[in-house]
Amino acid sequence: MAENPNDNNVGKGPLVIGLAGTIAAGKSTVAQALAERGAVHCDADKLVHRLYDPGTPGFDRVVAAFGKDVVGADGYVDRKILGAKVFGKPAEMAKLTTAMGSITDAIHNEIIRWREELSPDDVAVMEAVNLMEPGYARWCDQTWLIGVDDDIATTRLIETRGMTEAEAKQRLASMRPFEQRAPGADWTYKNNGSLDDMRAAVNAELDRLIGLKKAGRLPESVFPGWWESFREQYQKASAAAGQKVAE
Repeated sequence: MAENPNDNNVGKGPLVIGLAGTIAAGKSTVAQALAERGAVHCDADKLVHRLYDPGTPGFDRVVAAFGKDVVGADGYVDRKILGAKVFGKPAEMAKLTTAMGSITDAIHNEIIRWREELSPDDVAVMEAVNLMEPGYARWCDQTWLIGVDDDIATTRLIETRGMTEAEAKQRLASMRPFEQRAPGADWTYKNNGSLDDMRAAVNAELDRLIGLKKAGRLPESVFPGWWESFREQYQKASAAAGQKVAE
């Protein structure tokens, strides 16, 4: 049976949007557009990075697992060096997840805090590349998925992040395809066009959801049903890689 959304206070307090998307899809730009509308925003990647800031047990475990060469001149873990060691390597990614500590708790606790502290008129956005597969989106009221065609994504990664074509394609290949994730999202958008096009689409969907919430007609998210069907497959794959799965 699917998990009861109310077990995690879904639907109570602010409108919480879970924002997922592949690399170079413009997910962060969508988050910025929502923040400009007054939404409280949390980038889960930055939340997770704090798990291995200098002085934390996570920092010590990451350095022990991957070597002192992952530490940059500023004393922090250099995410580019660390990323090169783990991307596209499930076993190494699993080792990193174990070393960092509980990503699940970090994300869940932030959303719990929103529901306790923000008002019903507020909007909050949890942005994460890996929001759907581990089940984190089940704590959100709605799940948004931003995609982009691979050729456009490759060009963006080369032009904005200085990657080679091979590096860009490796990153994209490590992502679950948009089409497989789309059935678990309440709103999907292919960000292949202009910034103005994206902003118009985001604003229209946000206005629609705010109106529905105020009227007491916000629909239940489709995510729990998708995740329930995906969960068994994900758990088996994660267990095989030695990675802990969100319960």
